[in-house]
Amino acid sequence: MDHINWLAVLAAAVSAFLLGGIWYGPLFKRAWCREAGIDPEARPKHPARVFGTAFACSLLAAFAFAAFFGPAPDALHAAHNGLLVGAAWIATSFGINYAFAGRSLKLWLIDGGYHVLQFVLYGLVIGLWH
Repeated sequence: MDHINWLAVLAAAVSAFLLGGIWYGPLFKRAWCREAGIDPEARPKHPARVFGTAFACSLLAAFAFAAFFGPAPDALHAAHNGLLVGAAWIATSFGINYAFAGRSLKLWLIDGGYHVLQFVLYGLVIGLWH
């Protein structure tokens, strides 16, 4: 783990967290809430716990992605692999769960799309910061 650039991992996690704020905020909040059956005006009961968990998961995912690449990955290669991981592993895994749960295609596209972009960002940040 000597090759892990912890600042890049932290920056990647922050980038995904910020993306989530935009993605699930002004871009898709109403559509996501409607598809998920959630009142868009409702507040989480423990927002600090929700945001803390989201950031911890983003940090763990960014760390695992950095460990996957090893030292000094090329930014374009890392972003491309982020696209593949997000689309072929993460979004498809969501697709399986959403199919069995009877969730809508629209909800899957919103959630899967976020995770595709999340891993592309991880690749860009980690690849550019070596």
